[in-house]
Amino acid sequence: MSLHGAVDVDSPPHTLPTVGTNLTDLTLRRKKLTVRELGGCMGPIWRSYFNDCSSVIFVVDSANIAQVSSSCIQLLTVLSAQALRDTSVLIIFNKRDTPCTMSLAEIRSLFRLDDLVACAPQPISTLEASARSGTGLREVLTWLESVAAK
Repeated sequence: MSLHGAVDVDSPPHTLPTVGTNLTDLTLRRKKLTVRELGGCMGPIWRSYFNDCSSVIFVVDSANIAQVSSSCIQLLTVLSAQALRDTSVLIIFNKRDTPCTMSLAEIRSLFRLDDLVACAPQPISTLEASARSGTGLREVLTWLESVAAK
């Protein structure tokens, strides 16, 4: 999901599915960050952006059951990339407030999340969120601030 406009954690952001790539500039604690958003359909070219990454936010649409397993495969590709071995990773399970979402236990099992966190060379954090309601946005910004400080 793409966040358009100013980031205001007190009101739900306007969202659109990401098709292609978007750039968004954020200023967190006086530090300017550029967020490059790559849609899932851009998976075949993600690798060309890995060398410029200082952190990765991987968003899983947990309401799209048909895509959850392919998201897992894409995540494994990201985590196995040599260029990202030392890059902090945040996995966001989005759309947690929709009625057709998989349970968090089902997603954790499908992704073998405990094994991923234990075996991946990168530090991995996870969050539940909803881009539609803004739930979890403050936590995402806090995570960004913490990795930008390193």
